Amino acid sequence: MSQPLIVDCPTCGAPVEWKAANANRPFCSDRCKLIDLGAWASEEHKIPVSPDAEDDLYSEDLPPRGH
Repeated sequence: MSQPLIVDCPTCGAPVEWKAANANRPFCSDRCKLIDLGAWASEEHKIPVSPDAEDDLYSEDLPPRGH
C-alpha cells in the first residue's frame, strides 16, 4: 500500500493528509480555511494581472449598452 500524500496547510503550515475523508483539505482545520477565506474577502490575496488588463476590459471602443 502506498503512503498517503502529506501537504502543508496553506495558512499555518501544519502537515495535512490529502484524502477524500478530509473535508478541509488542503487546510488542517475549518479555522484555517476560514482565515484564508477572510484574506481573500479583504483582498489580502489577489490574482496578479497585467496593468493594462483593466483597460482592455473597459475599452471605450465598445458601443454603449442600451438598458
